[in-house]
Amino acid sequence: MQQFTHQSRPEATITGLARLLVSENLLEREVALAAFSAADKNGTPLLRHLVKNRLIDSKLVARTASQEFGLPLLDLAAMDTMQFPLALVDGKLLLKHNMLPVLKKGHKMFLAVSDPSNQTGIDEIKFNAGCSVDLVVVEDDKLNLLIESLVNSAQEEAGKFDYLQQMELDDFDIELVDETATLAADDDGKNEGETPIVRFVNKILVDLMKSGGSDVHIEPYEKIYRVRFRIDGILKEVTRPPLNIANRICSRIKIMSSMDIAEKRVPQDGRIKLKLSRTKSIDFRVNTLPTLWGEKIVMRILDASSAQLGIDMLGYEPSQKQLYLNALHQQQGLILVTGPTGSGKTVSLYTGLNILNTHERNISTAEDPVEINLEGVNQVAVNVKVGLTFATALRSFLRQDPDVVMVGEIRDLETAEIAIKASQTGHLVLSTLHTNSAPETLTRLRNMGIPSYNLATSISLIIAQRLARRLCSHCKKPLRLPPRILLKEGFTEEQLQHMQLFGAVGCDRCNDGYKGRVGVYEVVPITEKIARIIMDDGSSLQIADMARAEGYNNLRTSALMKVAQGHTSLAEANRITS
Repeated sequence: MQQFTHQSRPEATITGLARLLVSENLLEREVALAAFSAADKNGTPLLRHLVKNRLIDSKLVARTASQEFGLPLLDLAAMDTMQFPLALVDGKLLLKHNMLPVLKKGHKMFLAVSDPSNQTGIDEIKFNAGCSVDLVVVEDDKLNLLIESLVNSAQEEAGKFDYLQQMELDDFDIELVDETATLAADDDGKNEGETPIVRFVNKILVDLMKSGGSDVHIEPYEKIYRVRFRIDGILKEVTRPPLNIANRICSRIKIMSSMDIAEKRVPQDGRIKLKLSRTKSIDFRVNTLPTLWGEKIVMRILDASSAQLGIDMLGYEPSQKQLYLNALHQQQGLILVTGPTGSGKTVSLYTGLNILNTHERNISTAEDPVEINLEGVNQVAVNVKVGLTFATALRSFLRQDPDVVMVGEIRDLETAEIAIKASQTGHLVLSTLHTNSAPETLTRLRNMGIPSYNLATSISLIIAQRLARRLCSHCKKPLRLPPRILLKEGFTEEQLQHMQLFGAVGCDRCNDGYKGRVGVYEVVPITEKIARIIMDDGSSLQIADMARAEGYNNLRTSALMKVAQGHTSLAEANRITS
């Protein structure tokens, strides 16, 4: 009798997926019992405890659960996390039950779970979302990390704007560079006549942050004075202040950004740090430009959180992401990111630096200007006036025993030569160029004067990129176009069989049918065949043809893939790749 009780104890205590794992001989009974006791004591789910303490492989659990419960197995890395309907469910519930909504179609929500036997959690989330649920199985450890990342990001973003809602427009604490500027700002704020100007400038900055914009343009003309926001890459006029207050607004912004308010003949650069609270602050990069009718001002938000998004959030296709990661984990070589201004090159570079930023590596960067502060990275701001150029900084880096070097931009032959030499002598170098595609990057460097053999032996990867506006998930509508037109646009017969096109509509939650942006990439490694074309001084067209033959998508193909996946519209793909 005692023996029977002892043998049945594990079956009586362990339930759900853990019991299944024991019955399938994938987990020892004694290990399961000990884990059950420890998990119960710590208040964590049993499966989470097993995976976290490496008592069982997460992939094995996911495969077993998928087979036993008859549910599809999903790879989270292949999903676009920006499309997850997180707003449907309270973040605390997601963390509590380790479940994540990944898609919503009509009244049905697809829920990613690692333990399909947790019926209590599934029911609770179903009730909270107010819709029916279909389950997909994912690996527990990857699911847990992604939920924590997404929920924390959403809470921080919401907290930031909640705080803005509560603040008065004259409550901002401006952190300035020198004491004289601080005194001037205080005097300006106390002057009763200037208070409306202070409040107006603060309102512009608050509205920019609330709208999700990246830049504000304040522009004087002969008869009008206008303010425009760049939202999702498109400029949109938001207001026209009276022309007679243009100089006062300009002076206020100059004081906030520590510029010389008396100098109106030459462009100036500055920086504003708005302290929203003890722990929250927003940085703006400010530039003034003398025009015919006064000084135009452009302020750009420097969003430090964009550097922490992680590579899975940038929109790379799985194969492209793997190529980038492979290049980042090489000991030496040159990684180039190309594209026009505002195409997301900086975020791609910072994402790579974050991956490399460990205690074992010495990383140095030369930037103009330093946009985002990265702890653990030695960042140098280029200053041409005092002789601190990209080339000068790069030479100094090579005497500082670096492992990784980032050069903000290769602008001239001298910088290019030093970067290539560094990549050939045991350093990993990252940099940017302004070219239209990956193959054209090689032609541009050759035209600068870099020998073909240096290009073929030093460059390991080229990424060309654009940012496409993302369709609003709340109002996008299905579109039907004749197959002959779609084939002419570049879609394949295979894509036409199972894709659904969407178009922009517009609602109160978006901007003309779009909200946010998604990256479109051309990722080309320098393979043996491509290197041979470079050595033979082949043209960019020959390199492009070989890249396509080896299976590397160009920007047009990548943009059409985003259209086929429902992330953006065909009109937007044509805009960024025409």
